[in-house]
Amino acid sequence: MVSWREREARNEARFRDQNEWIEATNGSFGPNPQMAFVGECGDANCTETVNLSREEYEAVRSTANRFLIVPNHENPDNEQVVSEGPRFAVVAKIEGWGLVVARQTDPRSPHVPRVGR
Repeated sequence: MVSWREREARNEARFRDQNEWIEATNGSFGPNPQMAFVGECGDANCTETVNLSREEYEAVRSTANRFLIVPNHENPDNEQVVSEGPRFAVVAKIEGWGLVVARQTDPRSPHVPRVGR
């Protein structure tokens, strides 16, 4: 049986995959000062978006355990707010399923085998 913590971590990874697609797709349309990304919190029903520049998005993706969220959507049980502003916040997974799944499913890491979802 899948625990709620693992389910939450897999939701975050799916949202991250969606944002990777958004970033790649918007890149094909030329320069865009800001793009709308989905929040990567663990709530599968959350539909809030945030606007980021490509540089801001790339800074979030620079580390496998970091996720983009709407402010105040963090889960203090297993993540730490790394940065926060009026438009978005960045959290780092610090332990448990969140950290394991973040590393296992990082789409930018050639060294980590992909795990089926």
